[in-house]
Amino acid sequence: MCRSTALRRNSRRRPTGARRATFAAVALILGGGGLVAANVYASATEGGWGGSEQGGGDRVLAAGTVTIDCPDVGQKLTDVPGAVKPQVDTELATLDQQITEAYDRLASTRQAQADDTDYVQNSILGPLKDRRAAVIDRIKTDYRRAGGTAPGAIDGMAACTGIPADRAQPSAGGRSGDGGQQNNGGDAQNSGGQQSGDGQNNGGQQGNGGQAGTSGPVASDFVDIRTVQPNVVKPGLQAGGSTGSFETRCGVNENKNHNTDNVIVAPGVKNGAHHLHDYVGNQSNDAFATNDTFAAAQTSCQNQQDKSSYYWPVLRVQDGTQDFDQNADGGGKEGNVGRILVARQAEIRFTGSPTSKVAPMPRFLRIITGDAKAFTNGPKNANAHWSCTGFEDKVQLTDKYPICPQGSEVVRSFAFQSCWDGQNIDSANHRTHVAFADASGTCPNGFKAIPQLTMRLVYDVPQPVVENGLVRNAYAVDGFPEQLHKPITDHDDFINVMTDELMSQVVDCVNTGKQCGGDAGDQPQNTPSPSADAPSGGGDAGSGSTTSPGGGTGSTPAATPGGGDGNGSGTPGPQSAQPSTAAPVTMAPTAGAGGAGGGATPEVLASSSAAGGGAVAEPRSASEGHHTGAATRPAETSPAIGEATSAAPSAVSSTAPSAVSPTAPAAAPSTAPGTAPQSVSGGGLAETGAHLWPAAAGAVLVIAGLVVLRRNARRSF
Repeated sequence: MCRSTALRRNSRRRPTGARRATFAAVALILGGGGLVAANVYASATEGGWGGSEQGGGDRVLAAGTVTIDCPDVGQKLTDVPGAVKPQVDTELATLDQQITEAYDRLASTRQAQADDTDYVQNSILGPLKDRRAAVIDRIKTDYRRAGGTAPGAIDGMAACTGIPADRAQPSAGGRSGDGGQQNNGGDAQNSGGQQSGDGQNNGGQQGNGGQAGTSGPVASDFVDIRTVQPNVVKPGLQAGGSTGSFETRCGVNENKNHNTDNVIVAPGVKNGAHHLHDYVGNQSNDAFATNDTFAAAQTSCQNQQDKSSYYWPVLRVQDGTQDFDQNADGGGKEGNVGRILVARQAEIRFTGSPTSKVAPMPRFLRIITGDAKAFTNGPKNANAHWSCTGFEDKVQLTDKYPICPQGSEVVRSFAFQSCWDGQNIDSANHRTHVAFADASGTCPNGFKAIPQLTMRLVYDVPQPVVENGLVRNAYAVDGFPEQLHKPITDHDDFINVMTDELMSQVVDCVNTGKQCGGDAGDQPQNTPSPSADAPSGGGDAGSGSTTSPGGGTGSTPAATPGGGDGNGSGTPGPQSAQPSTAAPVTMAPTAGAGGAGGGATPEVLASSSAAGGGAVAEPRSASEGHHTGAATRPAETSPAIGEATSAAPSAVSSTAPSAVSPTAPAAAPSTAPGTAPQSVSGGGLAETGAHLWPAAAGAVLVIAGLVVLRRNARRSF
C-alpha cells in the first residue's frame, strides 16, 4: 500500500515537471521570436541610409509620406501673353520653390509626423495649398492685365498630395486617359524611400559612403543590365528621306562650367533648376542670359560657328565624397550630394528624317526633351534612356539605373523633338512649339521636319553593389529634391546658336546623305544593311561616334521611323549611337501610348516582362506636341516592384569589352511594394553586428526552447 501511494505520488510529480518544462520552452520560443520580430521591424523602419543614424536620428515607418506630388501648373499654360510672360515665369519658379521648401519640411519633421498622423496634412500640405493658391491667383491676374484669360484648369491645381512609400510610379502597361504612356519595364517607384536618420535635408553625408540628408536613389532604382530581357528591336531601314548626319564636338565640360539656373524654364531666376547642370558649347548660359548674350559668348565647340548651348543635369556617385556645392543651393542643400562625374564622352549629332528632307532650325530655338518632374508628373513627357556600352542595341531603360558589368560603361542618351511649328522659338510650356514625328516619321500637320539633335553621354561609373535590398556606392542624376533622384527624371536642354551659315551646312549634310562635322570633313554616309544583324556603316577616323573605350571608328545611325501619330499610337525615344560592331538601333511605337502631339521614336523597344513573359513594345516617352492633358498620377497604375525590368536573365550577346557573360546569373533588385529598403552606401562588419545581435539572441532563445521541448517530450514517453 505504501508502495502504491509512492507510485501515485511519483505519477503526480512527473506531469508537473513536464508541464513546467513545457511552459519554459514555450516562453523561450515566444520570447526569442518576439525579439527577432522586434529587431526586424526596427531595421525595416529605421531612419538613415543603411540603418546608420546620425545624431540619434528619427525613425520613419515605411508607410510614411516620402515626397510631395503637386500638379505642374506650367504645363497647362500653353499661351501666355507676351507682355506678362516674365511675371508668369517668375510665379512658376515660385511654385517650384514652395515645393522645395515643403519637401524640406517633410524631411525634417519625421518625429512630429510619427507622433501625429495628421501632421503632414495640417502642417505641410494644407499651408502649401494656400500658398500655391495665392500664386495661381497672381498668374490669373497677370493674364487679365494683358487682356487674356488663364486656363480654367489651373484653378484646381493648388492642392498637393503626399506620396507614401508603398505607392508606385506609373507602371509599365499603365496608360493615362490623356495619352500617358507606358514605362519601359519597371516601376520607378519610391520603394520604401525613407528619409535621413538625422531628419534634416541638408545634404550631409556619412563617412561610410551613404547619404544622410537626401532621399534616393534606392535599391529598386537599379537593375543589373544582364538580367533584363532584350527590349530593343531593329526594324529595316526605309528608303527615301534624309539620311545624313552632322557631328559637333563641344567637349565634356572639362572646364567645369556649372550652375543651377535654367534660362529656358525660369529666366531671370537664380537656382531656377534646383539642381546642377553641365554646360558645353555656349559659355555664357545662366538665368540672365539673353539672345544677345548667347550670340556674343565664347563656345567650347571645335567649330566656332556653333555657339549653341547644350546642357544636362550632372551625374553623381554617392560614395561618401563631397563636391564643391555640398553646402550650396541646388547642391547639397537640396539633396544633390556626392561626387560629380565628368562624362568620358559626349557625342552631339544632328540626323535627318526618314520620310522627308529637313528645314533649317531657327536661331535661338529652345528645346527641352524629357521631364525633370516625371516621377510626380507621370511618364507622359519622360524621355530618359539608360544603358551600358555593349548593350545599347539590346536594352534601353527609362526608370532604372543600369548596373553594368566590368568593362562596360553607363550611357545616357537623348533624342530631341524633330518637328517645328515653323513660327516660334519657344512656347509657354516649352513643348508645344516642337513635336516628335509619327510612326512613319512624318511631322504633325503644320509642323516641318528639322535636323534631330541626338546626344549620347558615356560615364565611367564605379559599379554599384546591391545586396540584401540595399545599394552601396549608388549613382544618380541631379534633380528637384522631391523627385527622389529617380532615373525617369533625366532630361536634356538645347538652345540653337549656330550661325545661319553653319545651319545651312548641317541641313545640306543631312539632306544629301553625308557624314559631316568632327575632323573628317564631308563624307558620304554608308547606309547600313536593313538586316538587324548587319554591321553599321563605319565612319572615317574623325567623324564617327565611338562607343567602346579607346577606339574604333564611329557609326552614325540613320533616323528610322518610330513613335506615334498624335492619336495615341506612339512615343518618342532617342536614337542611340552604337558600337562600331553593332547595327544602328531604332525604336518602334507602341499602340495607344502616344499623345496629341505625335511621338516619333528613332528606336524600337520590345520588352519581355518577368511577370507576363510576353514581348510587349515599350514606348520611351509620350507625345510632346499639343498635348496639354493632365499627367498620370503615381498611384493610378502601379506594378509590383521588379515586375517588368527585373526580368529573368536572358541570352543576350554582349559587345562590351568584358569577360563577364551577359547570361551569368545576377539577381535584379525585386521586392514587394512598400517593402524595398532604402539606399545605403556603407556599413562595416561591426555596424552590421550591432544591428543583428538582438535577432541573433532571439534565434538562440528559440533554439533553446525547441531543445527543451524536445527533451521533455522524450522523457514523457
